Amino acid sequence: SLAFVLFLDAVNLHFDENRKSWMAPLLALGPGTLITIAIVSVAAHLVFGIGWLEATLLGAILASIDPVVLRDVTRDDRVPRSIRQTLTTEAGANDIVVLPVILILSTLALGQSNGAGDWFWRVAQLFLLGPLAGGIVGYVCIRIIETLRARMPISREYRALYGVGIVLAAYVAGEFVGGSGFLAVFTAGVIIVKTDYDLCDCFLDYGEVTAEMAMLLACILFGALLSTMLGTVPLVPALLFAVVVLVIARPVAISLVLRKIGVSKRARLFMGWFGPRGLSSLLFALLVVNQGVPNAEWILAVTGIVVTASVVVHGVTATPLAAAYGKAMDRETLPEEREATARGLFGVEREAVSLISPETLAAWLDGDDSPLVLDVRSRASAGQGVGVPGSIRVPLGGIEEWAHDRSRERPIVTYCTCPEDASAIRAAELLQVEGFDVSALRGGLEAWQARYPVAMGEELAA
Repeated sequence: SLAFVLFLDAVNLHFDENRKSWMAPLLALGPGTLITIAIVSVAAHLVFGIGWLEATLLGAILASIDPVVLRDVTRDDRVPRSIRQTLTTEAGANDIVVLPVILILSTLALGQSNGAGDWFWRVAQLFLLGPLAGGIVGYVCIRIIETLRARMPISREYRALYGVGIVLAAYVAGEFVGGSGFLAVFTAGVIIVKTDYDLCDCFLDYGEVTAEMAMLLACILFGALLSTMLGTVPLVPALLFAVVVLVIARPVAISLVLRKIGVSKRARLFMGWFGPRGLSSLLFALLVVNQGVPNAEWILAVTGIVVTASVVVHGVTATPLAAAYGKAMDRETLPEEREATARGLFGVEREAVSLISPETLAAWLDGDDSPLVLDVRSRASAGQGVGVPGSIRVPLGGIEEWAHDRSRERPIVTYCTCPEDASAIRAAELLQVEGFDVSALRGGLEAWQARYPVAMGEELAA
């Protein structure tokens, strides 16, 4: 199950605006994971009175974010797309930050390395040999299937099963060289992302379902196991610890990471709250048990209590908080609405965009080669019910989905009501990257409305 989770993490990193779009949020949110580990470690040491090594190991395990538990939030259109995408990217990349910490701490707890030479060799096995073995498996498997596909057709179903085989082969290769099979699997996924997008696509159709079935079975087994272990942990301190993990550690870490990012206070609180602990944390805890780390079963039991609390409280609050977010967007334009991607929130090189005047647009619309006009205003602004005649309403968060498979031949003009035409320019940048001939309307709807008639709701294009 953990191998599937890590492979899907790597593959899903590709499905964003471009292959580098996950780098900015990953680099920004990576420190957030380390801050979370630090806070949870201190809480574990103070609440349970355990040593710092065990406390830090527990902190690393509970810093993992489960993308499955987050799914209700990341698929809810009432939440701005940039926020949903940031949570998705963090959940996908978070495990690869946590896993090396757990492996190193486990090695320390087991006393497997003595002296600098042993440490150097152990680190080389974990972070060089294991990933190298996984990368080689991924590359060789891609070349094999490309050679076969050049000679005969292979259905999507069999390509998806081939992806499952790559997961298993990469894990075995990583373990065979004395490294981590999990890091090998993640590396194989990265290699496949870079070399064969089609195989990733096929694997997601089938592999996600297979992985979720495996994870569901694992959850059932964990439930049966934890029901026999909960008596080994003092319940009141464990619940107090869960409160610290869920209510303090994650929100504080996110507030520190996002303090200079252009998002609303609501966005910071929302992202700080939704850092659910789920199956990934349980799998990491089981990994520690499997390695024979001292006191590992107690760590698993504590992890089980925190995960159970997370599943309940985050599951109960997901829909009401998403609905409240949507109502807030109906009332006012939030800063995060003016950015469609996670990468944009954390800084991105901007494209030069052409700005045109209302007079130029009016003359253009009267000509034979009239442009397609897109209304990219925020939800609150668009609620006014008026717009440029013939314009199509496309929220900024949905601009790239709208552009998918559209003809690039017709020119496009975007407009909004933001200060300095922020949403219109950002939409034009995204469309320009996709190959469209696009301009933004200078001054937005207000500038148009000052000189030309506007269309009411029913007169606007569907």
